[in-house]
Amino acid sequence: MPRRHSALHALLGLAAAVAISQALAQPSVTSNETFKTMIGKWELSNADRDRTCHLTFKTDPSGTLFKLELDKACPVQMPELKDVTGWTIGGLDLVKLMDGKGKPIFEFSEVENGMFEAQRPGEGIFFMQNAAAASGAASISPDQMAGDWGVVRGTGKTVCTLTLTNTGAGSDAFALKVKPGCEAFVTGFGPAAWYLDRGELVLKSKAGRFWRFEANDPTNWQRVPEGREPVNLVRQ
Repeated sequence: MPRRHSALHALLGLAAAVAISQALAQPSVTSNETFKTMIGKWELSNADRDRTCHLTFKTDPSGTLFKLELDKACPVQMPELKDVTGWTIGGLDLVKLMDGKGKPIFEFSEVENGMFEAQRPGEGIFFMQNAAAASGAASISPDQMAGDWGVVRGTGKTVCTLTLTNTGAGSDAFALKVKPGCEAFVTGFGPAAWYLDRGELVLKSKAGRFWRFEANDPTNWQRVPEGREPVNLVRQ
């Protein structure tokens, strides 16, 4: 091989090695604590709260960004979001809603626990808060949650009824009863206990696995992250 080709290969190999080492040295966005906090459903509103919509932040990649789902009401309530194609975390832990050209449409910073704020020139301030907190679910007590809940799959069919009791079952958890006639979808998971965690309802299985739900309203909780088929807990 000619010497100049050999030198070129060596330089390319060195550049590749440097790029790889730099990539490995940089922390992944997904390990960022703010990133982890954002996963799930959030409410976006203007300062007067006369315009609101719900956004679902996901961990699924979407090009160089992550997927962001907008509720049906968002295009009317928040036309500012029409060009948003995904989200990411930027410097200073900013939550960035981005368009397809890599331009931030909103840049939210946390102003207090669970509350984010962004300002758009000429349009004022916008707020974003966890949907559970916005709905009042974060203030619900275990006693208020006790009772029968139906597990409803995406088809609208109730496939199981669970009884959330207020009987203690270990540290900060309560016993859960599975009523007869449940589908294997639920019995295979094997829920045995439940508890509330920062506004989310958590079901724990005998094997130590978890299903997490966030409130659409105090009587209807949706499993997060949402899989191929929505799963809700509905008060009976």
